[in-house]
Amino acid sequence: MASLRQMTSKKNVKLGTFVIEFDSPGIGQILRAAGCEFVIVDMEHSGFTYYQVKRMLHYFQSAGLPVIVGTAVHNYETIARVCDLGANGVQPAKISTADEAREALAHMRYPPEGHRGVALGIAHDKYESGPVKNKLHQANKETIFFPKIETPEGIRNIDSIAAIDGVAGIWIGHFDLSVGMGIPGQFDHPDFSAAIKAVATACRTHNISLGRIAESVKDGSALLQQGFDFLCYSGDSWILRDALRAGISGIRSASEDR
Repeated sequence: MASLRQMTSKKNVKLGTFVIEFDSPGIGQILRAAGCEFVIVDMEHSGFTYYQVKRMLHYFQSAGLPVIVGTAVHNYETIARVCDLGANGVQPAKISTADEAREALAHMRYPPEGHRGVALGIAHDKYESGPVKNKLHQANKETIFFPKIETPEGIRNIDSIAAIDGVAGIWIGHFDLSVGMGIPGQFDHPDFSAAIKAVATACRTHNISLGRIAESVKDGSALLQQGFDFLCYSGDSWILRDALRAGISGIRSASEDR
């Protein structure tokens, strides 16, 4: 399985899913068996604790699935900690300016590229010993920054954000963005389409990835045409709900036809 760094270096399609509910021991193997290439673990809306995320990261590592951890904030305490827990990538919410992006990136990076505090031989380096300089360099190289853009201000500043060295990709928070634009849930609105086009152009210009959640196969196919190369197909709780609803509805309809 390719690393996130390898994935973001190419523009082929990468498909995964969004985990917001289930932290069972088998979740990594289940998602790998389903064909996922990466996972986003949400800390913004899920209620997952740091300890739960640390445990889940081991589940996904055992399945060979790289993980982007989505955080509600972009302060030092949160970002540096999820890096120490072993996140392969970090996705802070509501990055709206280049200064915010640079500050969040500095929280992820060891000196001289940033100011992340050093703790080695723990979860993020698989508890292994080794030359300090090599470990710091490897962590700075391999832990990717995939900020979430979901405000009108972020759209206005998208080119300066995408241009920052160390931004591996841009993730669109489509619901928050539509709400912030005053067109909640109207993803076919001309203003929303123009915003996505601006982000896609910035990502092409600076040769970085572009990602979003796709609620359906139809949505995913359309997003690929818009230039997205990282897609989460739905999320764990929604997939279960929809599959269960379809099955129960189908059997109920069959029973009524007897």
